[in-house]
Amino acid sequence: MDLQTRKLNFIKDFLKLESEKAISHLEKLLQKETQKSSGLKPMTMNEFQKRIDQSTEDSKKGRLTENDDLISEIEKWS
Repeated sequence: MDLQTRKLNFIKDFLKLESEKAISHLEKLLQKETQKSSGLKPMTMNEFQKRIDQSTEDSKKGRLTENDDLISEIEKWS
């Protein structure tokens, strides 16, 4: 059975669920897996503020990449 068929079967089974507890458990599992696959994790407010401060400092010191330069660099990736 291919992945697409398995996904569709899962959705059908999920829609039949009546248990709030089971749905909550699956939601948490999906959120956890989505975060892992994206490689991203939520920042704390402290981390967020430090990133803002660093960005402000970089801007003041001219450590920036122009939009056109960034696009050119991205085009080289493929």
